[in-house]
Amino acid sequence: MGEDFQYTSAAINFRSMDKLIKHINSKQASGSKINAIYSTPSCYMKAVNDQKITFPTKQDDFFPYKSDKHSYWTGYFTSRPTQKYYERRGNNHLQTCKQLAVQSLTGAKYEPKITVLRETMGVMQHHDAITGTEKQHVANDYARLLNEAIEECEEASCSILSGLATGIETTGCKTCHLLNISQCEVSEHSEQFVLTLYNPLSRPVTEFVRLPIAAETAYTVVDPWGQSLTVQFVPLPNTVLRIPGRKSSATAELVFQAEDLPPLGYKSYLITKQSSSYDIKSLPQAKRSAESETGGPVDVGDRRLGITIDESDPKRFVLYVDNEEIPLIQEFLYYKSMVGDNSVDYKRASGAYIFRPDGAPLPLCDNQIKPRRVSGPVVQEIHRECNEWVSQVIRKYNGDDNIEFEWLVGPIPNDDKIGKEVISRFRIPFYKNNQTFYTDSNGREMLKRILNYRPSFSLKENVENVSGNYYPITSRISLTDQQTRFSILNDRSQGGSSLQDGEIELMVHRRIFYDDSFGVNEALNETAFGVGLVARGSHYLTLGSVDKQFAVERLLSQRKLIRPQYFFTEKQSVVSYEELKKSTTLQYSGLKRPLPNNIQLLTLEPWKDESVLIRFEHIFEYNEDKNLSTPVVIDVQDLFTKFRIVSLKETILGGNQWLSENTKLTWMSENRNSSNTEEPPRIDQKFSDPKHVMLTPMQIRTFVAEIIPNPV
Repeated sequence: MGEDFQYTSAAINFRSMDKLIKHINSKQASGSKINAIYSTPSCYMKAVNDQKITFPTKQDDFFPYKSDKHSYWTGYFTSRPTQKYYERRGNNHLQTCKQLAVQSLTGAKYEPKITVLRETMGVMQHHDAITGTEKQHVANDYARLLNEAIEECEEASCSILSGLATGIETTGCKTCHLLNISQCEVSEHSEQFVLTLYNPLSRPVTEFVRLPIAAETAYTVVDPWGQSLTVQFVPLPNTVLRIPGRKSSATAELVFQAEDLPPLGYKSYLITKQSSSYDIKSLPQAKRSAESETGGPVDVGDRRLGITIDESDPKRFVLYVDNEEIPLIQEFLYYKSMVGDNSVDYKRASGAYIFRPDGAPLPLCDNQIKPRRVSGPVVQEIHRECNEWVSQVIRKYNGDDNIEFEWLVGPIPNDDKIGKEVISRFRIPFYKNNQTFYTDSNGREMLKRILNYRPSFSLKENVENVSGNYYPITSRISLTDQQTRFSILNDRSQGGSSLQDGEIELMVHRRIFYDDSFGVNEALNETAFGVGLVARGSHYLTLGSVDKQFAVERLLSQRKLIRPQYFFTEKQSVVSYEELKKSTTLQYSGLKRPLPNNIQLLTLEPWKDESVLIRFEHIFEYNEDKNLSTPVVIDVQDLFTKFRIVSLKETILGGNQWLSENTKLTWMSENRNSSNTEEPPRIDQKFSDPKHVMLTPMQIRTFVAEIIPNPV
């Protein structure tokens, strides 16, 4: 019973169901064995299980799926790209807020503020929210809800961080929500401020900080130990300066490397603007970026990991990986959206749900401006403009293990009223992956995909051979030729595929002028500030030997999913480092020791009755890495700086039932050789030993912990 758009009056529906139940059950007097009741999913499942039916098994997922031969539901993998990014940042804020609340030892005090964001993130998981398949006014309301909830949690985070740093909880710090368009009031206008970087991961990470500033201004950055850091002043691309709605005086970014941010902790940096008469040459640690627009090769990185672009054909590159030269083609293209009235399947239009291209992709970068190279001691960049609405920055940070391809797309023009679905395509010529590629399942297992193939049924016809091979890419897509592994990681969920050997494409933005008639009843025509919506994001390219790349990808994916959070504290009057150090704890770690690289503290949040909910996750699969794809035993009893665990009781994944009280139904299957043979053995004991918590690859374990504060 049900269907979309059907239940608009609860009273009418329940009255009708009451009548239906009454009349069905009245037949029992005449011998009917049917008994109708109001039920629940769990009661229904138990009733089915009681029938002892033998079921077939299915090991693959359901992607991509279609409702008719022309309607693959693969467009929503990309629809509303800025909303997808905002949702991911919302999770980042939520994890930070929950972790800090526990470390404050007064978690209940902050529960109302956490709950606002927790509930909003729940709303954002709705199947018409994270997918981008809602009406525009609903999308606007989601953004409003998320913004208000993030601000609530930020207020709590600021207060707790202030207490950790100074012993006094205040809300004097600020955040910059518009760093994604290189806009931040504090960094642009303050004479001096403290930047606190909080690391929500359970291992140290290095962050390359980028702060918007005026181009002709010099700054010094001092770390928690009083050392002046090497900083680089990088000009912003002209396309960023032209982003509609951007209200910023910044024309450059201050870039520096924040090394080894402590797990579940922070480092604070004192950043001071120098007087206008200050000669930057007298600052040995401050470097203006060298710029060039000359002809010939333009390169970033080095022979260990770098890339060169030749101006004569700007879509062609040479990758350098461990001194080996590898050709690469990277370009932006767009699919024309199919137009139709949806009256029959072959007239299906591309829309918010459906991706249906009209022909092969068309190039977007025929008349691009000469690339500009920006280089310095921290980062090297290539700035490329394809046309008025597509541009790119290719970036290599010194010492980093990936090459970043930052894209900026929009406003997608609407003058011809033809929908455009923009892709970034990477191709290594002569790479043989045998029409096979791998995509992640919600950032965890990697699933094998084969072009025009489904593991559990015969794909007799695939008339939509582009959209019919598109998959959701939540964190990464990979190719392998058995010796090397070539991967692209993203910063939000996107649709993508490998339609030819050696090729990866990811859809970054869509603007469509027709509806696909699956419920939205309006075209996916996002606008902002009177023009088409602009989206900005990044792809991260990694390439290397198979035996090493799994670890590179897993750890990089974690760094991009749960990023350091930026908190700004503006100083009313300029202070010296020595003065700041006397009143402020400039470095803090929430863990006494980092967790191993293959273990992540997935959840740390206040629970009921002053207890704490903790989840640990093993982030590697079996057989990915010879050292990291192994079971791990960790001692968590004395792991945390602020408190000690005195008891640890395991629950099921949702935290709503003790594991010792959980009984699983036994099901009869046609194939008992299930792929779940690697499921770890269950330990049904009332309390777990906090000194010996074992995790096997891909395992998540959830606990409720009773804690006591550590002595100050």
